[in-house]
Amino acid sequence: MHSLILVESQSAALFPGPVRLTWLLLTVSLTCTDMGCIQSIACNKSRIKRENIVVYDLSATIDHCPTVIEENSPIVLRYKTPYFKASARVVMPPIPRNETWVVGWIQACTQMEFYNTYGDVGMSSWELPQLREGLVRAISDSDGVSYPWYGNTTETVTIVGPTSKPSRFIVSMNDNFYPSVTWAVPVSESNTPLLTNIKRDQSFTTWLVALNTTSREKILLHTIKWRMRVDITVDPTLPLGSRARLVGRVHQDQPRVLTRMEPIPLNAMGRPNANDAQVLMWRPRRGPPLVVIPPK
Repeated sequence: MHSLILVESQSAALFPGPVRLTWLLLTVSLTCTDMGCIQSIACNKSRIKRENIVVYDLSATIDHCPTVIEENSPIVLRYKTPYFKASARVVMPPIPRNETWVVGWIQACTQMEFYNTYGDVGMSSWELPQLREGLVRAISDSDGVSYPWYGNTTETVTIVGPTSKPSRFIVSMNDNFYPSVTWAVPVSESNTPLLTNIKRDQSFTTWLVALNTTSREKILLHTIKWRMRVDITVDPTLPLGSRARLVGRVHQDQPRVLTRMEPIPLNAMGRPNANDAQVLMWRPRRGPPLVVIPPK
């Protein structure tokens, strides 16, 4: 903690009022101690703090519609889930010189179960091994390019200092699942449809963050939790186009905006992202599991 004591020197007292004041101000602005500059013009940067950043019109929703099943292909079943959407209006205070801030969305997967059952033969499973084994608490859900950000279009805004006025902008993102699941056992050369059930349960944490790109200082603005669950039953003996139907919940639970900030796990800020880390396993009813698609 610094304290500043102004002492009017004898030489300064010889000057008339206005000149004396200028002399004192000049002395203060140039004086440095062994602990660093007291309050020089060069050091007097306004620091960006959480309380100076205004967030309003924060919205986090999942579309109020059911998952859509597509049976157009004789090779795969596809399904499209409703969209998770997040948006916020942000006002950033003026940025000091030589500082660049990015404001946007960071997302991580915190839990994943994704099983495709093929009768009594076995099941395929998309898995995140580190998450499954409890080695990490979350895996980055970045686009694989814009780490740590979810994306770099509507998802982020960059402000390069100096700025003399507050910056006002909107950041938004959306996410959903649109996978393909083979009708036949994925490790078999047979094309006989045997798929009987698809079950997926995946959870995410999404943060609105302001990040100083030089110092790497992070200011967490909001934390959102959301979950997507899908349960599809399939009768492979029926004609293509009429095999699958949605069971269980029709609509998803709405996201939760937390009242308390939740920290971002360090590994959720960088590689690998969930798409690169996941592995497709075949787990037969009898016999050892087999890696079908390894992580990238």
